[in-house]
Amino acid sequence: MHPSALLRLSPLLLIAACAQTPGPRTAAAPPAISEATLTTLTQILSSDAFEGRAPTTAGEEKTVQLIADRFRKAGLQPGNNGSWYQNVPLVETTASPSSLRITGGSKPLVFSYRTDMVANTYQVQPKVSLDNSEIVFVGYGINAPERGWNDYAGLDVRGKTVIILVNDPDWQNETLQGPFNGKAMTYYGRWTYKYEEAAKQGAAAAFIVHDTAPASYGWNVVQSSWTGAQYNMDDPGGHADQSKVIGWLTNDAAKQLFAASGKDLATLSAAAKQPGFRAVPLGQKASISLSNQIKRQASRNVIGILPGKSRPNEYVIYTAHWDHLGRCDADPSGDDICNGAVDNASGTAGLVALAEAHAKAGPAERSIIFLAVTAEESGLLGSRYYAENPIYPLAQTVGGANMDSLSLAGDFRDFVAIGSGKSELDAYLQRAIAPMNLTLKPEPSPQAGYYYRSDHFSLARKGVPMIYAKGGEDLVNGGTSAGAAWAADYRAKRYHSPNDEYDIDWNWAGAIRELQIYYGVGRALADGRAWPNWNKGDEFRGIRDRSRAGK
Repeated sequence: MHPSALLRLSPLLLIAACAQTPGPRTAAAPPAISEATLTTLTQILSSDAFEGRAPTTAGEEKTVQLIADRFRKAGLQPGNNGSWYQNVPLVETTASPSSLRITGGSKPLVFSYRTDMVANTYQVQPKVSLDNSEIVFVGYGINAPERGWNDYAGLDVRGKTVIILVNDPDWQNETLQGPFNGKAMTYYGRWTYKYEEAAKQGAAAAFIVHDTAPASYGWNVVQSSWTGAQYNMDDPGGHADQSKVIGWLTNDAAKQLFAASGKDLATLSAAAKQPGFRAVPLGQKASISLSNQIKRQASRNVIGILPGKSRPNEYVIYTAHWDHLGRCDADPSGDDICNGAVDNASGTAGLVALAEAHAKAGPAERSIIFLAVTAEESGLLGSRYYAENPIYPLAQTVGGANMDSLSLAGDFRDFVAIGSGKSELDAYLQRAIAPMNLTLKPEPSPQAGYYYRSDHFSLARKGVPMIYAKGGEDLVNGGTSAGAAWAADYRAKRYHSPNDEYDIDWNWAGAIRELQIYYGVGRALADGRAWPNWNKGDEFRGIRDRSRAGK
């Protein structure tokens, strides 16, 4: 799961209006999901022998071969013109940054790498330098003309360093009303967008101010995810169109920076929430240099297909990412392998178990694709590459579902659909859970923007309706207190750390129920004739309409 997508979200209400979507009258009966497949594959994939499954490593080679072998044994066919693999050209950069030096304020400041800030670059160069770059606070760093919002209005930031707040201006709203959907994060709140827009504006550097509440994760996640080897698409231009330096500041470092300019971070952050906010030059200059180790090497997506009986050129797709962080910060015992058992060995095992279940049931009317993608932890790169270079036409891809970390706290009484209300797939999900006596509850933290944080988003932004769902925290054994405790423990002690290891005591009942639900949704899509769309007004509706119209 990408750094900003934490496991075990609380449940989300599925809107009743979606029940009007054309589709099957009844859901397919829940199939038998092999617990042996789930436990065996999760344990193998998260073992030390796989070294944390970092792309382009020996751990990748073992991983993709294992997945392809299990797809073959399940009864799938190779999904890429006779091959199980789709090459994903990546460039790996390992940056060694200097300290970030700030001058021009009431006193010079020196921010240390990892403790005060992290810094990296998308540019593929052996050395990158930022020298005396003027610093400007640009609020949330959003340029959204359709919403009447532009934090860069009247501003020329070419060659300058911009300081940006995480999330959207209205993330603290209690409702879903506001210029950016209230407390529900939009793509404008994602760190990926903020760096993209800063580069478009010509900024030489962009630093996001970390704050745990709006980011939805702590500084430890930034440390583990933004240091060491980083991956990007191997662009012919070496990403020279991107900012020289991108990174994060701790909240304390940002407060010091603003104070040295005679400003207050809290006061300017409050001002940045208001329409009409204008950027504020801080009267300071930033300097930093980075040395880059560069390695170009292809990683691989693994793809299998169960061809359809009557409409094989129409497709349903399941996705899960096989990668994790590889070697990372060691724990007190010296263990430096981030095994990624929950995230996402479990989801990869679930993908194989679904392949087995569908193959055992026999071909559906439409073809079903099973796609295990690389480099999710590096910014959804494997799924993005597939979406930009699809083996099967996206206009002919009906929809699908993504699995990123299965529920391993046990069976649950409630269910979550991240991004509920976005597409007509909600009705399929609603039918799939109907026989299971599950309760649907509202999402407590839509400000986290989870829909934009895993591999389904790569396909969604190209117009393909995708769902991403999980069991909730109301556990059959222990209720919400037990579920919340399990989630809190995972976030605090295991997420993106060497402690995310296989546990023989895990209760797989919730994971099996999740996969049964995914099976029901996928089978209904694959045996049906409907083409569910995004709901009217959704950001992806126009893309889908143009895609289906062949435009």
